[in-house]
Amino acid sequence: MSTTTSGAGSAAVAAPDLVRAQVGGRDRFAPPEAVGVRVDLAEDGAGLRVDVTAERVSRVALRWRRPLPQGVRVLGDAWERSYGDLAWQGLVPERPLPWTVLLHDPRTGRTEGHGVRVRGAAMAFWTADPDGLTLWLDLRSGGAPVELRGRTTTAAVVVAAAAEGGPGSAFAAQRALAHLQCPDPLLPPAPLAGANNWYYAYGRGFGLDAVVRDARAVSDLAGDHPVRPWGVIDDGWSVDGVADGRDASGGPWDAGRPQTFPDLAEAAAAIRAQGARPGIWYRPLLRRERPSGALGGALARASAAGGTPGRRQDGWALDPSHPGALDLVREDVARIRGWGFELLKHDFSTYDLLGRWGPAMGASPAADGPPLADPSTTTAEALVGFYRAVREAAGDVVVLGCNTVGHLAAGLEHAQRTGDDTSGLTWSRTRRTGVNALAFRLAQHGALFAADADCVPSTPGTPWAKNRQLLDLVARSGTALFVSVDPATRTETVDADLAAALRLALDGGAPGGVEPLDWLDTTTPQRWRSGWVDRGEELHLAWGEELGSDPFEHTEPPPP
Repeated sequence: MSTTTSGAGSAAVAAPDLVRAQVGGRDRFAPPEAVGVRVDLAEDGAGLRVDVTAERVSRVALRWRRPLPQGVRVLGDAWERSYGDLAWQGLVPERPLPWTVLLHDPRTGRTEGHGVRVRGAAMAFWTADPDGLTLWLDLRSGGAPVELRGRTTTAAVVVAAAAEGGPGSAFAAQRALAHLQCPDPLLPPAPLAGANNWYYAYGRGFGLDAVVRDARAVSDLAGDHPVRPWGVIDDGWSVDGVADGRDASGGPWDAGRPQTFPDLAEAAAAIRAQGARPGIWYRPLLRRERPSGALGGALARASAAGGTPGRRQDGWALDPSHPGALDLVREDVARIRGWGFELLKHDFSTYDLLGRWGPAMGASPAADGPPLADPSTTTAEALVGFYRAVREAAGDVVVLGCNTVGHLAAGLEHAQRTGDDTSGLTWSRTRRTGVNALAFRLAQHGALFAADADCVPSTPGTPWAKNRQLLDLVARSGTALFVSVDPATRTETVDADLAAALRLALDGGAPGGVEPLDWLDTTTPQRWRSGWVDRGEELHLAWGEELGSDPFEHTEPPPP
């Protein structure tokens, strides 16, 4: 499929050996012309553009026939966040590999990667088997075939990269591929580091005084560093949300809780007065009450038909293919910006649109069902339109996406939460999700967006000896470093560790960053290179506890 390259860089993409299309969601794949679908392939720079024209279509598949090396190791990406589940594996032919596929030959040390450019019209994934690679392009609108009505859409642009040279070629190829996938990343103007209280407060029992205290703490720890840290208000500031026993808050996002955040503009100013920059969390696609007008009517009809956007247990999930939903999103973002917040962390949008988390998506990000409010818009196009609406309304505000489809949001958000939640309750969850996300999605940092492997906690329920290892590693990496520090855990030692890490993170990390060395053999690498290859140091990190790595999923509730 690709030509051999020396070093790490782009590779040519050959035309596929087979192209098939599916019109109805349950139909068998057939030659496109036999089912009224046209698939045009054309060179696009170093890539191969896949244009699809049809009245209606569900999926297109492209097949490259070639024997894969014996013993090949395979790695994909994640639909949205990763969940501690990224790993190099042998061939699993039915395993969906979202967005990218990397193939490492342990006999020659060569690694090649294949992927699609960001912001395509399809939810794309690969499969790899002994006889070749297949790219599957899901063009559905929600759970139904998209009604293109003769329109042509660019489903994907396929790109490839390769690298030679032993185990290090795997990371080099992944990094080269990420840069090919996103020619126009939107990066924050300065490194991201600061405070976020979620993992010791969990949205409950805190108010402006606690937020100001945390902002003062990170500001003091950062000292006179010219890049100022962030003080982020996470979930729990709004009316009738997680602080009232719900799973997460919903809009409208026009006011704070009267008892704890009566004036959000004053809250932003209070954080800024501590020498930190103010940031805030919100959930854009959930409303506690059904909106009025055409949007509300569309949501009611979707709910009656079993659609995912619509009535939920905790409110109404908006459909971003509807212009009324995007109007609400723009209004909310403009309001938050007007309050004086300089960072916006928006969350839950993939779940609110599709009704499932990444691990449940498999080969079908959306379950079979009705289309979106605009049936002529693919799910991927609707998400890109939503991310663009947030970005345009945000102006100069830094946008951090959580539970966003990073591959579709790249270029429209400054940073992305690349992994599922870490934990202030159980260290094993932080190890499983945080270390895995940092290692396996690190190559996207600076290529697609600034990567955020989630907060490093300091809490009574988690061992600081373990947390501080992750703290130091994230700081060295140059990726976003947010800390959740329970004031009860602050000691001279903890403060010294935090100060050193925050200042290094605000510097942009160690020169050359970090690179996982044993990631071909484990989901949580313990060996890392820090700094440039010719003058770096090797880190040996011990993530396990007394009984090793805890295999149990702890579900204890967050503290009241």
